[in-house]
Amino acid sequence: MTITLSIPESLKPEDGRFGSGPSKIRPEQIAALDAGATTLLGTSHRQAPVKQLVASIREGLREFFHLSEGYEVALGNGGASAFWEIACASLITRRAAFGTYGSFSAKFAASAANAPFLEDPVLFPGEPGTYRLPELTEGVDTYCWAHNETSTGVAAPIRRVAGSREAGALTVIDGTSAAGALPVDISQTDVYYFSPQKAFGADGGLWVAILSPEAIDRAAGVESSAHLEGAHRWVPPFLSLTTALNNSRKDQTLNTPAVATLIMMENQIRWLNDNGGLAWACARCAKSASILYSWAERSEYAAPFVVDTDSRSNAVVTIDLDERVQASQILSILRENGIVDAAGYRKLGRNQLRVGVFPSVEPADVMAFTKCVDYVVEHL
Repeated sequence: MTITLSIPESLKPEDGRFGSGPSKIRPEQIAALDAGATTLLGTSHRQAPVKQLVASIREGLREFFHLSEGYEVALGNGGASAFWEIACASLITRRAAFGTYGSFSAKFAASAANAPFLEDPVLFPGEPGTYRLPELTEGVDTYCWAHNETSTGVAAPIRRVAGSREAGALTVIDGTSAAGALPVDISQTDVYYFSPQKAFGADGGLWVAILSPEAIDRAAGVESSAHLEGAHRWVPPFLSLTTALNNSRKDQTLNTPAVATLIMMENQIRWLNDNGGLAWACARCAKSASILYSWAERSEYAAPFVVDTDSRSNAVVTIDLDERVQASQILSILRENGIVDAAGYRKLGRNQLRVGVFPSVEPADVMAFTKCVDYVVEHL
């Protein structure tokens, strides 16, 4: 049965986009696109105007993440899912260990399992709604997990596995839905990679990786060994981290990038840094998340999906609904009223809301979202 319900305008958020997949783009970013229509869009990425844009992104991220000496920012085309294949081709020497506790943390492990020149990965699985970090394992040269599991709304701590650095192993962290929204000490990682379509307010199709000196050396060594006679490993240019880094040092990408994405990302990074950088962004996201968690805990029909409060994400919030209240019906009515993209992760299969609370989301809009949901439930 289809139900039509009009939510009073006084309750609605000013901006009704709450997706955990695509980012919310600020009006200033659209203005930046308009300003770049005759100076940047449609120009070669190997010419000065676009290279200056890439240089600003790299320097802005260095400031934002307070990078230590020796760490470098690389970028390339394909998004975070492409970086999984880059890591398999260019970073994992023989065998990796993975914390797998949701769809996206498991997908990277699946890539490693499918790489014919790598040994089977060691998996440390956790139940959805929890996290599990990999443990020190003999023969493992790369430890991998996700800072934020987008599918479940779980945030995992970022700290090196005890003894891993002494054993010469790398720590490779997927920061896609966490970077720019959750606190992180980059020195606890060798590779912190992400796409810009979450906290960094742009479209997808680009990956960014912050690399330690050890990761840079590892990639160079792996690629060099792949060229030895009789080697079974293949590192194509598109999956070569060394090639991507060499291009990044020239403030460009190997292949032609989506310049519009670069424009939006550069504008967002400057906005974040001008407002106080990582600390400000994390505090803003935490405020929005706390509004949702507190609302759900007070509610008679909703509850936070992630039980452990220390594991709850401040970037992507998941809220379970009582079986008498159907999320699909609520989401349909919200969409009719211009409030969109708050659906739970499809493959998780729960009666759930999932809300992205990245820095571009106004906390006041999050509060309005909860009032709109209450209004819909009350009038069903």
